[in-house]
Amino acid sequence: MTETPATGRGPLTGLRVLEFVSIGPGPHCAMLLSDLGAEVLRIDRAGGNGWPNRIMDRGRAVLEVDIRSVAGRDMCISAAEKVDVLIEGFRPGVMERLGLGPEFLMTKNPCLVYGRITGWGQTGPLSKTAGHDINYIALTGALAAIGRSGEPPTIPLNLIGDFGGGSLFLAFGIMAALWERERSGQGQIVDAAIVDGVASMMTMFTGLDLASGVSLERGRNMLGGAAPFYRCYRCAEGKDISIGAIEPKFYEAVIELTGAPREFIAMQYEQSSWQLQSDVLAALFAAKTREDWCLVFDQADACFAPVLTADEAHSHPHLHARKTYIPHGQNRHAAPAPRFSRTPGQIARARDGRECLASWGVAVTEGIPSKR
Repeated sequence: MTETPATGRGPLTGLRVLEFVSIGPGPHCAMLLSDLGAEVLRIDRAGGNGWPNRIMDRGRAVLEVDIRSVAGRDMCISAAEKVDVLIEGFRPGVMERLGLGPEFLMTKNPCLVYGRITGWGQTGPLSKTAGHDINYIALTGALAAIGRSGEPPTIPLNLIGDFGGGSLFLAFGIMAALWERERSGQGQIVDAAIVDGVASMMTMFTGLDLASGVSLERGRNMLGGAAPFYRCYRCAEGKDISIGAIEPKFYEAVIELTGAPREFIAMQYEQSSWQLQSDVLAALFAAKTREDWCLVFDQADACFAPVLTADEAHSHPHLHARKTYIPHGQNRHAAPAPRFSRTPGQIARARDGRECLASWGVAVTEGIPSKR
């Protein structure tokens, strides 16, 4: 088959998205859509976005609007009539009170996919209460499984809840609704609750038999740092490396390259010996620097990687070769992901909100400022 040349425009080119400013998963989802070609207009609250992010806010047209005013509300309604997707992250009922709820807007635009991202979801006893990532992953069993035995759980940044169970499931839901719209001609509401997304992400752990060695009990989970072959070790200068040698052939390579006792290979899955093996390996890794170990493991099939800071990751040879991070403006950005053979994504230029609305055929009310 002859490959069609790349167009230089993302696969979502032509998709219009109206984003109401929020923090965390909503903006990240809008960034993902923009990177893949969607035209995104973000409605900022008067006074601007309270959590500006020079990287995650990329690729948008932005307009400050007082959505509580009649003029601001009417303009948002007109914009919603022209778009394919709307994204909002307020507590349940807020958009309805503003006169911008899905039932009303979908009478104006029956094809609208109305994406709602919250922590607890649109329904349920906690739906209207406050919460953040730590609370959502706590309630779904994820947080309890992370950390050392006998200590409070380790907080894994806000990656699991806000972005894993939140923005990615919102983007997935939006794409699924758009696919279904191609057949029905109708939009629908996407209720993306972080607790639902995290619960789905936990199915690998809750579905495995205990004999697999993957336990949700801290201190016994081989994927949670309890096993000597799946954990991080500190090196001589205080930097760290990671070992993920679950399969025997990879653990054998680790044992050979570190000079650890070869009997550890046969003892790999003996939980009673995990502490001994970990202590021995910890002492060996502590005897050399991280750079020394990178040289030892260079090109080895041993599931090894240095633990890098975000700044160090920018210049790692593998990520550099793949152009995982690219220059844009004054910063380095994560490149649009995933990658497409014919319609690669790209970081869109910032547009004036008025310019964007004009191209949609929406008049901007006098007195409403624009913002890049």
